[in-house]
Amino acid sequence: MYHVAFRFLKNAFEAEEAMHEGFINAFSKLHQFTGEVTFGAWLKRIVINKSLDMIKAKKAILIPLNEEVIGKVDDRDEGWQVEDGVTATTIKQTITNLPDKYGYPLTLFLIEGYDHQEISEILEITEVASRTLVHRGKKKLQELLKQQSYGTGS
Repeated sequence: MYHVAFRFLKNAFEAEEAMHEGFINAFSKLHQFTGEVTFGAWLKRIVINKSLDMIKAKKAILIPLNEEVIGKVDDRDEGWQVEDGVTATTIKQTITNLPDKYGYPLTLFLIEGYDHQEISEILEITEVASRTLVHRGKKKLQELLKQQSYGTGS
């Protein structure tokens, strides 16, 4: 749970704090655990929410999207791929270099495995916004990975 919090907060002390508060919240709300998902998934969701609450408290607010301009983004993202030899660690580190408005949804989607409905609930955005932010985040991630591999953006 510490690593989950750290991916969002990028600070060891704050990640520990979010993890501890997440455990306290989970313990106090244990009676609300229904067993619809695994305990680990339920706890992870609490820790992620606590991490996002801490970010919001620091005034790191996600930038809202103008959804009228956004077209439907295909989940399959055909053509989205990374070079052979790029490790998961490299991808995680590179995501931290993205603006938060792309980094948070992309982390939830690629690293934590949430779908767009879950991301929209966690980040309090629409599913369309989630799809768009993940799609744009993947494109930006791909550009950064290419720059790291070749030293240029092209």
